[in-house]
Amino acid sequence: MAVAYVLAATAAFVNALTSVLQRIGVETAPESSTMRLSLMAHAIKRGIWLIGFALMLVVFGLQATALRFGDLSEVQPVLTTELVFLLLILGTWFHYRLGWQEWLGAVTIVGGLGGFFLVAAPSGGNAIPSNHEWLVASIILLGTIAGFIIAARYGPRWWKAASFGAATAVTAAYTAALTKAITSYTKLGWGHVFDHFEPYMLAVTGLGTVFLIQNALHAGPITASRTTMVTINPLVSIVLGLCLFADRLRSGPLWVSLEIVTLMVLVAGVVILARSPLVAGTGGQDDPGEMLGGARQRATGAVNPVDPLPVAGGGTAS
Repeated sequence: MAVAYVLAATAAFVNALTSVLQRIGVETAPESSTMRLSLMAHAIKRGIWLIGFALMLVVFGLQATALRFGDLSEVQPVLTTELVFLLLILGTWFHYRLGWQEWLGAVTIVGGLGGFFLVAAPSGGNAIPSNHEWLVASIILLGTIAGFIIAARYGPRWWKAASFGAATAVTAAYTAALTKAITSYTKLGWGHVFDHFEPYMLAVTGLGTVFLIQNALHAGPITASRTTMVTINPLVSIVLGLCLFADRLRSGPLWVSLEIVTLMVLVAGVVILARSPLVAGTGGQDDPGEMLGGARQRATGAVNPVDPLPVAGGGTAS
């Protein structure tokens, strides 16, 4: 259990760093490249994006290993700490002092996460889904993903970013479920793995996750996309763990109520932290704006006149 938690927390840290690097890699792409392969072509030409992609592979390895030792209901909620790590990375990068909102959000996330594990006591998770269960789950998940992608085609930039983030979250949860099944097959020997559909579907969802993440980061403020990514992913994963892998949480009205409360606390912490000036990159302005204009300048020596540049002391410069 402890190994799974450590690996998942490490994956969350590396994923936070990946988000920063890949956001820098796609922020200069034209808006017309949304949901087009030209967005990926633009990203691949950026060395800093390629570093982020390499780290994304590291994240997958860490997550897959964590799922080998733990359940979906254990591993995926730990990934919400990504936002805490993102906070620390941005604080160091921009030399910000962490304010009450950042500390409150971080403490709330950790408290909600710890509370959930304490009251839910996840266990089980050793079942292997049947083909019928996978078919039903796949139809529901793919339909949900398509709905979010359609929603992302309309509305202001923050809505597009949030919708793409939600689509990414569901796709990533689907990918994690497939990965969990594959790790179960490996315990029986690698010869059993490729006799099932999961590794082939994993290739599709894995590429889909990469593509959707770039669109989420490119569509608008990272505040909007990361909030939906970080909150929806563990919630969907918990449901998949319960329905597909026979994960067990404590039952009964009291325990279920406490589990819901702790998850609500966790989500509240994510929202608080995502709206902080540091994570949003606003330096205290009301407009959520764009994150990482300053980071991109440091990485490339270029200035994007659209993005505010966070500076030490909480202000912004153009």
